[in-house]
Amino acid sequence: MRAVIQRCTNANIIIDDKEEKNIDQGFVIYLGLTHNDTLEDINYIIKKIVNLRVFEDENGKMNLSIRDINGSVMIVSQFTLYANTKKGNRPSFERSMKFDEAKELYDRFIDEFKKENINYVTGNFGSYMKVSYTNDGPVTIIIDSKEDL
Repeated sequence: MRAVIQRCTNANIIIDDKEEKNIDQGFVIYLGLTHNDTLEDINYIIKKIVNLRVFEDENGKMNLSIRDINGSVMIVSQFTLYANTKKGNRPSFERSMKFDEAKELYDRFIDEFKKENINYVTGNFGSYMKVSYTNDGPVTIIIDSKEDL
């Protein structure tokens, strides 16, 4: 499981050109799933997200977590995080988890994240989405449950 976490001052998502969701200060999280991901990977990624200290304290040091600032999170499924571009110019997505299995695991991720009592919104798995936000810093962190990036 791979998460790209971007610290933001605000974020907006439009789903299928109809539904719109917004957050203020917090994280935009792109979540990618691969074939052998499990509940263990979900728990690892969630623990990292809620404890990641990348918000500035009163001394201007990145020392506060999403919970410390009472921030919000936007979680967006992103199968392209497992794109393979080694051969040619058209990415291969064979390392991405298949749709039905990925949807089930993504839904489980959301269910587990709810338990953290952090304000969040989500995209709609498998839908066309437009995401816009102001990356604060910029700060972008990549967490992979199986690799030390």
